[in-house]
Amino acid sequence: MKKILLTAVAVFAFSFANAQDTKFGVRAGLDNVSVSGGGESLTGFFIGGTAEFGIADKIALQPGLNYHTASKDGYNLSYLSVPVLFKYNAADKINLIAGPSLFYNMDSKVTEDKSTFNLQLGGSYDITENLSIEPSYSLGLTGLAKVNHLLIGLGYKF
Repeated sequence: MKKILLTAVAVFAFSFANAQDTKFGVRAGLDNVSVSGGGESLTGFFIGGTAEFGIADKIALQPGLNYHTASKDGYNLSYLSVPVLFKYNAADKINLIAGPSLFYNMDSKVTEDKSTFNLQLGGSYDITENLSIEPSYSLGLTGLAKVNHLLIGLGYKF
């Protein structure tokens, strides 16, 4: 299932690679991980890469690949995430983002629910043409324990 999804994301992303408005970038920031129902919260960081393909005047597609890690009291979590976000330019320098994210838990102690789907909602503010601040919330949709992420990051486009 994971291979099929990743292949579909790659084919979809590369189909837009010839678009005129294609930008690549990196992002990093704070990740506050919480498990719904358990009340447990872990703080960590994320770092990753992204691409942005303009598909309409004010709409862009932003696939990415991120590494997340969080810890608390000796308990560590590591995730890879593959967000496929749509970005809408709502106003000058202000953007809305939304889309699905696939999270893969890299923790060897976890035997169930290694892959989960989340719905990510948020925004971004363009500080400069290349630098932006990007707060978002990733709501866990699948798995026995719904894992949510509050993300606050900086992005830089080349």
